[in-house]
Amino acid sequence: MTYQRILLKLSGEALMGQQQYGIDADRLMQYATEIKAVAATGVQVAVVIGGGNIFRGVQAEHFGLDRVQGDYMGMLATVINSMALQSALEKMDVPTRLLSGLTIQRVCEPYIRRRAVRHLEKGRVVIFGAGIGSPYFTTDSAASLRAIEIEADVVLKGTRVNGIYTADPEKDPSATRYTEITFDEVISKKLNVMDMTAFTLCKENNLPIIVFDMNTEGNLERLIAGESLGTLVTMTPNGDKQPSDSSAPSLLDPKHSGLQPLAGNQPEQA
Repeated sequence: MTYQRILLKLSGEALMGQQQYGIDADRLMQYATEIKAVAATGVQVAVVIGGGNIFRGVQAEHFGLDRVQGDYMGMLATVINSMALQSALEKMDVPTRLLSGLTIQRVCEPYIRRRAVRHLEKGRVVIFGAGIGSPYFTTDSAASLRAIEIEADVVLKGTRVNGIYTADPEKDPSATRYTEITFDEVISKKLNVMDMTAFTLCKENNLPIIVFDMNTEGNLERLIAGESLGTLVTMTPNGDKQPSDSSAPSLLDPKHSGLQPLAGNQPEQA
C-alpha cells in the first residue's frame, strides 16, 4: 500500500534506550534518521511522541498529586521530547514544525488543524506535542485524533516489539505474531494495542493501524516502501477500507463535523 501522509506514534519510554530515565542521544538520532529517510521520499510525516521517559500523568496519584495536575505535567514531558526530536531533525536539515495542544508561544506553535495540514503540504515534518491539551487523554488518543484531523492514511505505532502477539512475547515464548487482524478481533481477543479511546477513534473512522518495531534500524523506511512488517489492524481481513455509513457519520470525523470554513489562520472552534 502506498501512503501519502502518515502519523507516526513513538513511545517516550523508547527514547531512554538503555538508560533508566531521560533521553538517549543515540536512540534520538536513530529516530530522526529514520524520519528523515521517509520524508525524503515525499511522504508527509506527522509525529506524536509520549513522555513516559520523563513523567506519566497516571503516576501522579502514587505521589499523592492531583491527577489533572499530573496529566498536565505529562503533557509538558511530551513537549520536552518533541523539542528534542525537532532539534535532532533540524540538525539533519529536515524542516520541522512543533505544534502544541498547550499554548507555549516561546517554543512551539499553537495547534491549528489547517495550519498543520499546510505545513505537511509544504514538506515539513510536523510534531504534535502536549497530547490534545486536556487531561485524562493519553498520547495514543492524541495520535489517533490528530491522524483523523489531518486525514492521515495510517497510524504507525512504533514499539519495541515487531507487532501484535497472541500473548506478551517477553513473557510467553510460545506467543505468535499476527500479520493482520481486524479491529473487532482485537477487541474480542482483548489484545493490548492502544487504550480503548484511541483504538475506538481509529475503528469508528476506518483508520488502519500498523504496530511495528521502531527500534530496528531501517524498519520505518522498509514499511513505507511496502514491505510487510509488524501487524496491520483494519476493518476487514484483507485490509480494504469499508465505506463509511453516510447515514450516521462520526461526530469525531472533521469531514462530517458540520463546521463552516473559517477565514485566515484563526483557530477552529470545537
